[in-house]
Parts: sequence; structure tokens; C-alpha cells
Amino acid sequence: MLPKRERNLILILLFLGWCLGNLDRYIMNYAVLQITEDLSLSASATGIILSSFFLGYAIMQMPGGWLADRFGARKVLLASVILWSIFTGLSGAAWSLASMVIIRFLFGIGEGGFQPSSSKIISNTFPVKERGRAMSVMLSSSGIVALIIPVLSAFLLTAIGWRTTFVVFGVIGALIAFLYWKFVRLPEDQPEEKLARATKPSEKGLVGSLMKTPLIWNMVIAYFCIYAVNWGLATWIPTYLVQDRGLDLISIGWVQTIPGVTLLLGIFLSGYLVDKLPEGKEKIVGAIACALTGLMLYLMFTAPSVAAFITYQTIVNLFIAFVITLLPVIILKQLPTSVTGTAMGIANTGGQLAGFATPMAIGFIVDAFDGSFNAAFWMLIVFAVICIIAILTMRNKGELFDRAKAEASA
Repeated sequence: MLPKRERNLILILLFLGWCLGNLDRYIMNYAVLQITEDLSLSASATGIILSSFFLGYAIMQMPGGWLADRFGARKVLLASVILWSIFTGLSGAAWSLASMVIIRFLFGIGEGGFQPSSSKIISNTFPVKERGRAMSVMLSSSGIVALIIPVLSAFLLTAIGWRTTFVVFGVIGALIAFLYWKFVRLPEDQPEEKLARATKPSEKGLVGSLMKTPLIWNMVIAYFCIYAVNWGLATWIPTYLVQDRGLDLISIGWVQTIPGVTLLLGIFLSGYLVDKLPEGKEKIVGAIACALTGLMLYLMFTAPSVAAFITYQTIVNLFIAFVITLLPVIILKQLPTSVTGTAMGIANTGGQLAGFATPMAIGFIVDAFDGSFNAAFWMLIVFAVICIIAILTMRNKGELFDRAKAEASA
């Protein structure tokens, strides 16, 4: 295990990378308002653009995790940041629906290796009892970005336009990649990681077990459902507030800072709470959070005013933040370090497939219902219910380890 000072430096740099990745993704939710106008797109076409990133991102999750386990997380991390920064910059050069979809798809491929490789780094560098808080620090980047991106995007998009904004973010990505290359020395350089690489037969047994155990597939379903809710709201709320609630871009920027604060606080508090939960209680608390998420979604689209809508959105962010923090921590605490990259990649594939399918599905639903978002909200409520079932039916780690050991020694 690395000294505390080195662990904290790695965590800070990973946090910066996650912030940039979230900025690159979230800015599209606001830029698409200008892109839709410039390229004369329908709601269905807008949904395809919002989803195209997630298709590439989902495809790369399992390969990214396997590459991190097989060749080292540092190499995958550097390649990921470099590639996604190139395609972020190229987003500003898109001239048609097809070109934007292709660029965003390749952007997703580039960023796809970052999440599993950075999660593996946390597993390698932090003790088990600190992994929940370390993961919450990284995940808090989405809360910070959700807090600042509404106002930041309103300023950038009105001041320099969507094309230049993407180029600026691409340049920032190149700087982050340089910091990783210059300062980050990841744990694969340490003796314990070399030992893990030397035990390939056992590792292969564990990886095979991951693909067969019900726990992993429960995680895939839970990831899909909670991220369907998360990305369904994140990608379409700006458009919803313009079309159904009559707000302009600047007004949206300010009102969306309120849910952003809650998401940030929710992730920090969730990391602390998850580490304190008695073993076996995670499922119950997670299921309750999903149930309350569904309730808040219903109250959101039936809210009589913008103020009520924002209030319920603020509350739902707390419960979404808890579940999003809980799921990866379960993986980090229950699985061997040698396969956490692959396991995280498998589970997160479900989340990113949701990011691909949900925005596009909402676009088609809105077109089918003559501009109404009500059916889309009902779809998200159904996902919250399915997430409850997936969490409550998870098996414990004892069964996984018994099976993994048996297959590894066979």
C-alpha cells in the first residue's frame, strides 16, 4: 500500500480527471439547445446525439477494465484522457447530425477506459475501510460539475458559442494528460501488483466466476436502472425546462445550481454512510433510496410550479447520489483487487448502456406524445422499481468467493 501522501496525490489527480470527463459530458446537455437550432434537428435526432457518446462509452467498459487488469491502469488512464480530449475538441467541428454522432461515439470510446482503470487504482492504493470515502471523492466530481455546469455553460455558450467551447475543453484535457504522465506513478509499479500479475491462473478463475455469478448481473441491472434515471434527467431537464416550463438558458443555469449542490453533498455524505453501514444492510438502505427516487420522480412531473419541480429534483438527487455511490463500493469491498477493473467494467457497462438508450428513448417518446414528457417520467419510475428488485436480490460475497476459489483451483 502506498504512503498516505502519495495516495492523496493520486486521488486529487484522479478527481481532476473525473471533473473534466463530467464537464465534457454535461456541457452537451446545454450545448444541444444551440446545436439543435444550428443543425435543425428534431427531438428524436437530439436524443440520438445525446445517446451516441454512451454507446461508445458502454462498448469500452469491459475492454477498458480488462486492459487495466492486464496491462496496467496507468497506461489505460493516459490513453483514455488523450483520446477523449481529441474528440471533445473535434465536437466543435461537427457540421451535420451524422458527423456529430460519429464524433461523440468515438469520444465515448476514448473515455470508456477511464472509469474502470481509475477504480482499479483506488482498489490498489486504498485500504478496504477507506475505499468508500475515496470513491465518494471521485464521484463528487459529478456533483461539483452539476453545480457549476449550468452557470458555466450559460456563460460559455452565450459568450463564445458551442464550437469554441468544445475546443477549449479539449485543450484542458491535453493538460490533464500531461499531469498524469508527469506526476502519477500508479501501483502497478509496486511489488504487490507484480505479485498479482504473477498469479494469472487464479485471476482467470476469478474473472470467469465474475461472468457467472448472479451478484455481477444484479449489479449490471442495478447500474442500468439508476443511471437510466440519472442520465434521463441530466440530458433532458434543460430541454424540458425550456419547452414545458418556459425558462431561458440563463434562468436554467441559475435554478439548476440548487440540485447541483444537493448532488455534491449527497455523494460526500453517501461515501461516509456506506462505509459505516453494517455488512448486509446495504441492500435494504439502497432499496429504500430507489423507492424514494421513484416517488420524487412522480412528484417532479406533476409539480404545479417550477419552484416545486426544482424542490423535488433537489431531493431526488440525494437518493440517486446514494445509490450511485453504493454500487461501486460494493464491488470494491467484496471483490479481489486483481479483478476490480474487470468487475467495474462489467457493471458499469450496464450504466453506460442506460446512458445510451435512455436519452434516445426519451427523444422518441417526446415526439410520439406530441412534445409531452409525462410518459418519459413514467419510464424512469419503472426503472427505479426494477432497481429495487435488483438490489434486494443480490447475493452475499461469501457465495461469490466460495465459487471463485473452487473454479480457480479446478
